[in-house]
Amino acid sequence: MAAVLAYGKEAVLSHRSAAALWDLMRSRSPIDVTCQRGRSGRKGILLHRSHVRDDERTDQAGIPVTSLPRTLLDLASVVDEQRLKRAFEEADRLKLLRIPEMELACARAGRRKGLVALRRLIKDAEEPLTTRSPLEDRFAEFCREHLGDLPAPLTNVSILDHEVDAYWPSQRLVIEMDSWQFHSHRAAFERDRARDAAMQTTGYRVIRLTHRQLEKEGARIATQLRKLLSAEHPEPVR
Repeated sequence: MAAVLAYGKEAVLSHRSAAALWDLMRSRSPIDVTCQRGRSGRKGILLHRSHVRDDERTDQAGIPVTSLPRTLLDLASVVDEQRLKRAFEEADRLKLLRIPEMELACARAGRRKGLVALRRLIKDAEEPLTTRSPLEDRFAEFCREHLGDLPAPLTNVSILDHEVDAYWPSQRLVIEMDSWQFHSHRAAFERDRARDAAMQTTGYRVIRLTHRQLEKEGARIATQLRKLLSAEHPEPVR
């Protein structure tokens, strides 16, 4: 917040620092700040001179910050493609990613570094099936391939004030998709596990899956899910 305030009311947190505030990656130094005017060279602050539209700014924890689409667009210009992909996937996992908004951000961007890599990620995430995110789409495809003879799960259902990726009500079975095996942000990891524990203590069964598991261990995952889905209806904890 101090870094943003140092450059006045038009300044926003951006790039890597904004991604950290959105819980997409670890915090790094120096602190990235974007505004049109200002003197660079302040210790601990990396100034990016650029115009930020009103619809490209918001606030997180009371700190002015670039919107999620603008954050990913800016991030693409300062990190390699692998780190960008991880941040993109984490935005998806946190249910922050909206493909039409990302496409609009890219269309406005003109020519800038990293845009090709970001558009490649967007293209891979297109062609939605029955859900609202690429990770959920992959699980829906997995269910059709391996569990097609069983009832399809509900998607984007709210349980205990938390929206879950997939849910079989009769078995009280919840599936949550993780973007990669090891989270880059400890707080997000711990929040997920706290929610899982809360659901499990009230009678829900929660399974977390990654893309790698679906791709590399599909047969084993399908067998385990079949066993869970064929079990008798579990009684909720009272």
